[in-house]
Amino acid sequence: MKTQLTSDFNITKQDKQQFRKFADKATFINKVLPLWINNRFSYIIDRFNQELVKMNQIICGDALEKSKKLPNESVNCVMTSPPYWALRDYGDCVESIWDGDKDCKHNWESETKVWHGDRGKGKHKEVFTDLKEQKSQHHFCSKCGAWEGQLGLEPTFDLYIKHLCDVFDEVKRVLRDDGTCWVNIGDTYGGSENSSGHKEDTTNAGKLTQEYGASKGNQKATKGYEKSLVMIPFRFAIEMVNRGWILRNTIIWHKRNCMPSSVKDRFTVDFEYLFFFSKSKKYYFETQYESHLWADKDRRSKFPRNPKKGKILTGQYSISSVKYGEQGRNKRTVWVINPKPFKEAHFAVYPEELCETPIKAGCPVGGIVLDPFFGAGTTGLVALKQNKKFIGIELNKEYIKIAEKRLKPFLEQTKL
Repeated sequence: MKTQLTSDFNITKQDKQQFRKFADKATFINKVLPLWINNRFSYIIDRFNQELVKMNQIICGDALEKSKKLPNESVNCVMTSPPYWALRDYGDCVESIWDGDKDCKHNWESETKVWHGDRGKGKHKEVFTDLKEQKSQHHFCSKCGAWEGQLGLEPTFDLYIKHLCDVFDEVKRVLRDDGTCWVNIGDTYGGSENSSGHKEDTTNAGKLTQEYGASKGNQKATKGYEKSLVMIPFRFAIEMVNRGWILRNTIIWHKRNCMPSSVKDRFTVDFEYLFFFSKSKKYYFETQYESHLWADKDRRSKFPRNPKKGKILTGQYSISSVKYGEQGRNKRTVWVINPKPFKEAHFAVYPEELCETPIKAGCPVGGIVLDPFFGAGTTGLVALKQNKKFIGIELNKEYIKIAEKRLKPFLEQTKL
């Protein structure tokens, strides 16, 4: 490793030719040399991190625990979609122990505790956490307060937000200072059988929805919020900002072919949120463009250029020429992307098109994309198609098999 790092720092012929352009030694020493050294060290750190972590691999395990083992500032971009709250039950195989004392010999059999947020009394109210005893099917340790279960099936949405943001605390450490983080997350209605409105006997394609992984619901967990959106995405985004993330955009994923809804007292929801976070004020970003809305219909674009601008005396705009950018206009924040069916067991798969723009905009060619909730591997698939590398973390072994099957043809191409 030492020999490799030393050779990486050697001055190349191209560097020498660049240095000869600067006759002024003071300019070279004060401006050029520090910049060259900084770029070289950045390159060395990237190479070192790639040696420590195997690229294009799926790590089997809990997102929080496995993220802790990744080196600092080792990935360029994060693109992921965590389990939504109270939506699906992925089975006992994906349960983990959250919070509490790692060295505790847990006792799950006694009366359980639920973590929730409350407000104090008086004129100046403050938010604080409280532990309130009550009987519940959820497993809390009576000794240290740890909770045993799967992310997304916490007894309260406050606990879900805490666990989810704990994962992204580690993600923030792993992300480079110039990196970006993109998170797709959906909302849920309080007091429903589950966020999709499915009951225990609801069927789909001849099977109970619970056989596909639909959860039993959140009636108890959302008492007092019946029929109201719980605002999970906004609670998540606010907590992320509170923990030091910079929220750059709230993107609307508009789904024209959304799942029909039989509700009679509200509109059918046909969108989800995609949050664009950065770790620092300055970060890597490649501007993305989309076609102009009126470029082909605007007659002014057909006229030759002249200096006339603004309105004439009648209040109408003058018919002067207008030039539209050849690349198009800066991409907007409402993305129309239709979900696509996925025949494998994991049906909660976001389309490749949703990943394409974030990975293209937020990760340079040859960079590394992390997905701590890898699922069926869509993030890795898009990264490989764009000549980038990926690291995936997934707890469910069945989903890893599906992802490996999808990625195998593209991984074989990269080896050629």
